[in-house]
Amino acid sequence: MLKKTLLAAVALVSLAGIAHAQDLKEFRIGILGGENEADRLRNFACLQEHLKTELGVEKVSLFPAADYDGVIQGLLGGTLDYAELGASGYAKIYLANPKAVEPILTTVQTDGSMGYHSVMVARKDSGIKSLADMKGKKLGFADPDSTSGYLIPTVTLPEAIGGASIKEYFGSTGFGGGHENLVLEVLKGNFDAGTTWGSGVGNFKDGYTSGNLKKMVDKGILNMDDLVELWKSPLIPNGPIVVRTTMNDAMKTKFKTFMMGLPKTDAKCFSAIQGGDFKGYAEVNVDFYKPIIDARKATIGG
Repeated sequence: MLKKTLLAAVALVSLAGIAHAQDLKEFRIGILGGENEADRLRNFACLQEHLKTELGVEKVSLFPAADYDGVIQGLLGGTLDYAELGASGYAKIYLANPKAVEPILTTVQTDGSMGYHSVMVARKDSGIKSLADMKGKKLGFADPDSTSGYLIPTVTLPEAIGGASIKEYFGSTGFGGGHENLVLEVLKGNFDAGTTWGSGVGNFKDGYTSGNLKKMVDKGILNMDDLVELWKSPLIPNGPIVVRTTMNDAMKTKFKTFMMGLPKTDAKCFSAIQGGDFKGYAEVNVDFYKPIIDARKATIGG
């Protein structure tokens, strides 16, 4: 009996050593869908060499998912080590398995706030100038797991449209396949308006200081003169940087320290992965996202 116990203990130690070695061999980054894949890979490429050096790993791999759920499932399955999520995406993971990932950091806007907004936009030449003009029209959402592109509009739009439900007020709704594609679909006229995200800091005519609109402007695929803003949500908590909970503590600490310093050590890389201008990072934990977790659970479930 004692021999079996000792062998089991040795096996557990061996497995722990293997897991530790695997942690130090490859670091796997999940990248949310919703933007052109080549652009996402280019924006995150700067992290690969940085993290190889900072974490002492042999390889840093980028995994751009086709949609939000691809990254969510990778984190739930333990096949990704780090990702940056929207608050609703994190809520989905938490509701499925609260111990799968740990939220450690979030971004801070240039004005010091730790939130952003859902923004509803329409083509300027459509004649649609307000939410009242959207009654009976077709509304597009970004992604079912997007905070600004779906959850927050679902929760807060009814009050803005006089207490009516979204189903009653709008003629129809649909999904655009991510934030970038949603705006492109609005410009094509496939949706009369759509919900995307922006910092709400700075000017709408510039695409704000950060967010999907800003990224599209910077890439030269959007002229803000072609859009009009119909509605802006209350402040939404900025999404978290999450890490796999089972990652060894030494690597978690190294990664967090590196990310906290990134705005100063490589401001260009920081701006690229975040999609605009931010002040830096702030530490967060699950408590920061409890309102979003509760809202998702009550509105659309897990």
